[in-house]
Amino acid sequence: MIDFGFDKLALIGAVALIVIGPEKLPRVARTVGHMLGKAQRYVADVKAEVNRSIELDELKKMKTQFEDAARDVESSVRTEVQQAGASIESSWSEMSGSDGATTTPLDTPTPQYKHPNKRWRLKRGATPLWYKQRHGIRTRAQSGAARVARFRPPQR
Repeated sequence: MIDFGFDKLALIGAVALIVIGPEKLPRVARTVGHMLGKAQRYVADVKAEVNRSIELDELKKMKTQFEDAARDVESSVRTEVQQAGASIESSWSEMSGSDGATTTPLDTPTPQYKHPNKRWRLKRGATPLWYKQRHGIRTRAQSGAARVARFRPPQR
């Protein structure tokens, strides 16, 4: 970039003061400042875009590497599963081939699900109901207004 010292900036300011004049100099300086700010923002945006494109290329490379590794793992797992299935099939055929009337564990019926018929949402305390009744403990919750109405003496 261009390197300006204090003496060069002072010389430029003096020439601008003489050529432009003291009335228009602040407006021109403000306009030049706005232009320099826009130029700096434009340069920063271009740098950011270049960095983003570089990072995107790196991410694409990493993605292809991960996809290749995943394909390798998938193929190795698939071959291992096929080998294990083949060995199970061979041992199964040996077991069923030696004894013609073998029963498999898969022939037994599976028990059906039976709902426990419990009321899960019902709130229960640890104190039994017979104990509460014997000792006069409240078993049902009442609002304050209902309790007042219940114990209010009758009006004549």
